[in-house]
Amino acid sequence: MIAASPKSHRGTIFPTQAEILSHDAFAGDQYIMRIQAPEIARHAQAGSFVHIQCAPSLPMRRPISIMRVDQDAGWIEFLYKVFGEGTRLLSQRKVGEILDLFGPIGMPFKLHSERTRPLLIGGGVGIPPMIYLADEMRSQKQFTPFVIMGSEVPFPFSPRPSTIMLPGMPDGTIACMPLLEDWGIASRLTSTQGYPGCFDGYVTELAREYLNALDTAQRKQIEVFSCGPTIMLKAVAQLAKEFDLPCQVSLEEHMACAVGGCAGCTVKIKTDNGLAMKRVCVDGPVFDAHQVIF
Repeated sequence: MIAASPKSHRGTIFPTQAEILSHDAFAGDQYIMRIQAPEIARHAQAGSFVHIQCAPSLPMRRPISIMRVDQDAGWIEFLYKVFGEGTRLLSQRKVGEILDLFGPIGMPFKLHSERTRPLLIGGGVGIPPMIYLADEMRSQKQFTPFVIMGSEVPFPFSPRPSTIMLPGMPDGTIACMPLLEDWGIASRLTSTQGYPGCFDGYVTELAREYLNALDTAQRKQIEVFSCGPTIMLKAVAQLAKEFDLPCQVSLEEHMACAVGGCAGCTVKIKTDNGLAMKRVCVDGPVFDAHQVIF
């Protein structure tokens, strides 16, 4: 994988004063916010994130992945969960207020035309990049993605039974994300909380059931894409290695500057020249999973 040069992101990250268009609360301290940010919307790609000042009283920004974009209308949308003081303050922001942020930041997912059956795996707040990626694949026509999403809190949407049939699905595993279903994209939900229609287990367990149901020729069309907690990404990488599949992961790290200056979000990556420290913000957040030292 070729990492970004130190200056490759310059001129592509835009400071923005964005009006909050909608801000909806969901169970589990989850929120979906839509903001008017035309410049960011025009330049964002699946895997991009924004760095947000959650409140005027809190200078330290928070990185949040972009979930959806409408380039024509000029808005972006993101999902976040309240974890600490920053996201708590962000959750109190009202429609019509102005949000200070900059973006889009980061290296995006890369699509490969020969891998026409992508497998997208999202966990918790790692779900948004998978939705964005699925939408991008939808626009490119040749891909038939399957999206697996896992959560240990209620999903920030109302699941419904899927009408899209898939190989390897255990009996009763029928819950899907309505938005993806309306796009014609297959999805299934997993949880250990006993939610109706969801697979009772982890995302990697359902992914294994699906992969085992495919023949060799079908597996050769699969590339795995994933975002979520580090422990989940490590398991996804191991699963991809087990089935000899290419795999891209979007890493989640705490960030200070988010533009490569502070090197506070570095991770160890295997390269042809040995181990190297790469910055998640601008060298990533998307990396080849088989090169990441988890």
